[in-house]
Amino acid sequence: MSDTIKEASQSGWIAHHRELYLKDPVAGHLWDSTFAGGPGPLPTLLLTTVGAKSGQDSVMPLLYGKVEGGYAIIASKGGDPKHPGWFHNLMKQPECTVQVAADVFKARMRIATGAERQAVWDQMAAMYPPFTAYQAKTDREIPVVVLVPVG
Repeated sequence: MSDTIKEASQSGWIAHHRELYLKDPVAGHLWDSTFAGGPGPLPTLLLTTVGAKSGQDSVMPLLYGKVEGGYAIIASKGGDPKHPGWFHNLMKQPECTVQVAADVFKARMRIATGAERQAVWDQMAAMYPPFTAYQAKTDREIPVVVLVPVG
């Protein structure tokens, strides 16, 4: 994890957003993306995964888009050369817990491919234009993940 993102997820803006979301899901649902180059308040969810190495729960606030069958998230990590930790966690254990505002549910992840990936990528990049810049700065194809509610 890049030092900037790691620091933000432990004590910076990511940690602050996560704390707000856990305390007040209605207030935490929207994140003001302007400081990061986004258009303003955007919807976020909380993704809880089991750490691939630690075995401990990991909770990350992430931008999302509604798609057929579930919710899409982007494993951009700001264009870092490596995938985010939550993505590695999901690859090891595809079942997770998702919170959208006050709604909490179990989900299973799948990676969008082909035409579906492109359509969802376009949807998410239109919502949050920095995703396009993140893709341009890395050699990896940034994964598009669909969280499908189960049960």
